[in-house]
Amino acid sequence: MITTSLQLQPLTVQTTFWTLYCSSKSKKIKKQKQNNQNKNKNTTTNIISFPKPTPTPLLINQKPYTQTKTQALDAVVNDLEASIERGIKIDTEIFSSLLETCYHLQAIDYGIRIHRLIPTNLLRKNVGLSSKLLRLYASCGHVDKAHQVFDEMYKRDASAFPWNSLVSGYAELGLYEDAIALYFQMEEEGVEPDMYTFPRVLKACGGLGLIQVGEEVHRHVVRSGFANDGFVLNALVDMYAKCGDIVKARKVFDKITFRDSVSWNAMLTGYVRHGLLVEALDIFGQMLQEEYEPDSVAISTMLTSLSSLKPALQIHAWVLRQGFEWNLSIANSLIGVYSNRGKLDRARWLFKHMPERDVVSWNSIISAHSRLPEVLTFFEQMEDAGTVPDSITFVSMLSACAHLGLVKDGQRLYSMMRGKYRINPVMEHYACMVNLYGRAGLIKEAYAVIVETMEFEAGPTVWGALLYACLLHRNVDIGEIAAEKLFELEPDNEHNFELLMNIYSNVGRLEDVERVRMMMVERGLDS
Repeated sequence: MITTSLQLQPLTVQTTFWTLYCSSKSKKIKKQKQNNQNKNKNTTTNIISFPKPTPTPLLINQKPYTQTKTQALDAVVNDLEASIERGIKIDTEIFSSLLETCYHLQAIDYGIRIHRLIPTNLLRKNVGLSSKLLRLYASCGHVDKAHQVFDEMYKRDASAFPWNSLVSGYAELGLYEDAIALYFQMEEEGVEPDMYTFPRVLKACGGLGLIQVGEEVHRHVVRSGFANDGFVLNALVDMYAKCGDIVKARKVFDKITFRDSVSWNAMLTGYVRHGLLVEALDIFGQMLQEEYEPDSVAISTMLTSLSSLKPALQIHAWVLRQGFEWNLSIANSLIGVYSNRGKLDRARWLFKHMPERDVVSWNSIISAHSRLPEVLTFFEQMEDAGTVPDSITFVSMLSACAHLGLVKDGQRLYSMMRGKYRINPVMEHYACMVNLYGRAGLIKEAYAVIVETMEFEAGPTVWGALLYACLLHRNVDIGEIAAEKLFELEPDNEHNFELLMNIYSNVGRLEDVERVRMMMVERGLDS
C-alpha cells in the first residue's frame, strides 16, 4: 500500500538549505546550554572552547520551481500508474482524493485515467467512490459515462448525492426531459430528495415550461420540509417565472424571509421577460435600497427589453457609478440599446473602448450597421481579431448584403460560411439568400434556392421573402407559387393575401384581385 498527496511545489534548494540551517542552529543552542550548565557547577572544570560555526552561505538569485495544480496532478497520476504497474495496491482514499481534485479542477482527462486504474469490483461496492466519479463525469458534460457508472452502482439508493449529480448533469446540458425522468425514478426507488435535489429539478421544469410538473415538485418540497429553504425558494421563483406564472413567482418571492442576490435577480429577470417593465424597475429600486446589486444577466436582460431610451440611460449611469460598464454582457447590451435607438455614435464609442470583445460584441456592432456599407469592414475586422463568426453573424451579414444590393458579397459570404467555417445553413440563412437574389431582381435564382438548394422544407420566412420579391419585380408566375405555399403554411395571415392582390393589381389583373379578396372573406380575414 502506498499513500501520496497532491504536492504543488517540490522541495527546492532553498528548502534544503533552511532544513540544514535549522538543524545546525539547534545543535549550537544545545551546546551553549551544556556549556552554561558546566559553568554553574561548583566543581572546577576546564573551560572548553568550541570552534565558531561557519554559517551556511545563502543561495542568491535562486528562484523556486513552481508547478500549476494541473502539472502537479499530472505528476501524481503518472506515479500512480507506475505504482500499479509494479503491482502496488492503492488505498481507496487516494482514488477518492484524486477524483475530488479532478472535479474541482474540471480535469476530465485525468479523471478518465484514474477511472481506468480503479478495480471494477471496488468501484461497484464503494458508493462514495463511484459517486465522486459520477459527479466528475456529469459536471464535465459526460452524462452517458456518468449514467453508466450510476447503473453499475451497488447501493445507489443510499444517498441522494449520485442522483443529484446526474440530474444536474442533464439539466446543465439542456436535457431537461432526462433530468425530470430521473427525478421521478428517484421517487419510485424510495430515495429521499434533499435541498440540492429540488433546485436542479425545478430548473428542468422551467427549461421546458412544464408548470404542472413544477407544481407537483413544489408540493413535494413542502412534504419534504424544505418549504422555507432559501435555496429551494429561489429555484421556485425562477421556475414559476419561466413557466409564465409571474403571480405565483411573486407569491413565493414574498415568502422568502432572508432574500439574497439570487432571489432578487430571479424576480427581476422574471418581470423583464414578461414585459412588466414598471414592476421590474420597482424591483430594481428595492434591490438598491436593500443594498443588493443586480447581476450582469439581469441588467443585460432589462436593457435589451426597455422600449424607451430614458430608463436605459439611467441604468447606464448607475452601471458607470458601480464600475460595471466594461462587464462583457452589459457592454454588449448597451451597444444593442444605442444602435436600436439610432445612437450609432455611442454604440461605436462603446465598442471601440471595450477592453475585450466576444462574438456577441461583434454581432451587436455588425447588426447595428446592417443597413450601412461599413458592415463589411466590421466583418473583416472581426476575422482579423481572430474571433470566429457564428450562425448569427452570417444571418446579419447576408441580410445586410440583401438590403445593400451586394449580391456578389452575399454569395462570397454564404460560401465562406459553408466552406471555411463549416456552418450548416438554417431557415434564416436561406431566407436571406432568397431575399438577396429577390431584391436584386434575380427571381429565378431566388426560387432555385428553395427548390434546388434547401435540404428541408421551406418555411414562411423563405416563401414570404420570395413573394415580396415578386411584388417588387412584378413576377406573377412565381408569385402565385409562393402565395399558394404561404396560404397553406399561414392560412390566417392576411398580409400574404394582400401581397398577392397587389401583385395582380400592378399588372392590371383586377379579376384575380377580386378572386383573392373573396378568398379572404370566406376565411374571415376581410375586415
